[in-house]
Amino acid sequence: MSKKIKKLIATTLLVSILGITGCGKSDKADNSNKDNNKNNGTVVEKASTDNLSPKLKITTLAENKNEEHQTLKNEFGFSVLIEYGDKKVIFDTGKAGEFIKNAEKMNVDISKVDDMVLSHAHYDHCGGLMPYLNKYDAKDTKLYLKNSFFELSDNKYYYDKVGKKFDFTDGKPGYFPVGINFKEKDVTDKGVKISYINGDSEDMEKGMTVHGHFTINEGDKLAPNMLVKDGDNYIVDDFDEEVAVSIETDKGLVILSGCSHTGILNIVNTIQQRTGKKVYAVIGGFHLLDASDEKIQSTIDRFKELGVEKIGLSHCTGPKATKMFKEQMPNQTFVNETGSIYEN
Repeated sequence: MSKKIKKLIATTLLVSILGITGCGKSDKADNSNKDNNKNNGTVVEKASTDNLSPKLKITTLAENKNEEHQTLKNEFGFSVLIEYGDKKVIFDTGKAGEFIKNAEKMNVDISKVDDMVLSHAHYDHCGGLMPYLNKYDAKDTKLYLKNSFFELSDNKYYYDKVGKKFDFTDGKPGYFPVGINFKEKDVTDKGVKISYINGDSEDMEKGMTVHGHFTINEGDKLAPNMLVKDGDNYIVDDFDEEVAVSIETDKGLVILSGCSHTGILNIVNTIQQRTGKKVYAVIGGFHLLDASDEKIQSTIDRFKELGVEKIGLSHCTGPKATKMFKEQMPNQTFVNETGSIYEN
């Protein structure tokens, strides 16, 4: 049995024994100062009179839905372009490269970016990387990855015991591969400089940070159907390679998460405790697709307690969770789909 698998087993046991709780509730009123154009999915924050942080713009280039932007191509996955002052960063690359075509249709130039970040080693967040590198000269572009990213990247599986039909299943019970199809050398051969994150976090530049090593809360456990394979054995994936990005603005932190396999509350709580800063906005996939009402409610309660003012729901959040968020935090919640633009 490999060292990595032993580590996964040890981590799973430790989480079971030492679960940390503390997601309280709050009756804090919902407040909003956004102009939300529901017709084009654009969320624009009113400018601060003492604007000290760089201007932030987040453009969603690929996501499951395109209801408000039907000239763009949706796909199962997630990809956004972050523009922070003069810096341009691609966070995740979707499933198959549709983000490249959508950027062209939106007249968004992604031919040259400063950095790229891959949130975790699943095909629907990394599948567009090689199409991008094959199309554009990315020499000297920096790619941020957790140091464990490639360890089990081609041995990741989803177990479906019922036989639901998803993008990555065939409607029959069984194990389905959800990993990636490229190696480190494929990336570096294109001239990309990989920056491996060894510690808890690493600054891309002042005000923009990549975070990993999220504290797992007993109430927000790892999904038992997301697995890694070692020989004939399947072990619950601890997603040690998962990362998220925080961006400092005058209103507080904006947190971007690709799929939140380690738990959206774990990610948000860890970043908030690590930085000591107010969480203003959370955007991305919350991985609440199969979550119970209780888990979704505890997530909403914690967001209220933290005073999160903008919540952009994407990808794997799920229709039930989206409905509950919109009902209970209507002024804060928006559906973040292909073509959506968030500015702050």
